[in-house]
Amino acid sequence: MRIPIAVSARHAHLSEATLRQLFGDRFELQVRNWLSQTGQFSAQQTVSLIGPKGRIDNVRLMGPPRAHDQIELSRTDECTLGITAPLRMSGNLANTPGLQVVGPAGTVTLPSGVITARRHLHMNPQEARQLELRDGQVVSVKIDSDGRDLTFGDIVARIAPDFRLELHLDTDEANAAGVTNGSYAEIVR
Repeated sequence: MRIPIAVSARHAHLSEATLRQLFGDRFELQVRNWLSQTGQFSAQQTVSLIGPKGRIDNVRLMGPPRAHDQIELSRTDECTLGITAPLRMSGNLANTPGLQVVGPAGTVTLPSGVITARRHLHMNPQEARQLELRDGQVVSVKIDSDGRDLTFGDIVARIAPDFRLELHLDTDEANAAGVTNGSYAEIVR
């Protein structure tokens, strides 16, 4: 089965309280475009991130707001900012570094919440049955990409009723394999 690839650039999932500090009291995220995962969207708004060694502007916000602040970076972004973030699944934020987030109405210093997202494969239960995978199972995929073929291991299967089949790679991983949104991968058996 061909698995669609989504390339995930640096982005921020922020809580309503943090969004109010950055954008003002009556702020609401505005949808820029809907993502393939049900109910998730890329917002029109962006923020700046400041670390010990540098700054990255125009970091896209994602919606809807979350209960806990989470910033997802690539290893290259970490070098730019001068931080070292652990490789984690989304939501696993214990013992993670923080940084400063700058918006048009204020600045927030997050004490934690910065991760490099672990490669993962979204799917619903029916797709999981077809692929003979269970939630949390670790798999490998191969990507044929016109001269930059690559096999990625350590990909975690994530199964939920509202998920759609999609492999999530960060920009560093996608660049290494020469892929973009809409490319495909296959599970290695």
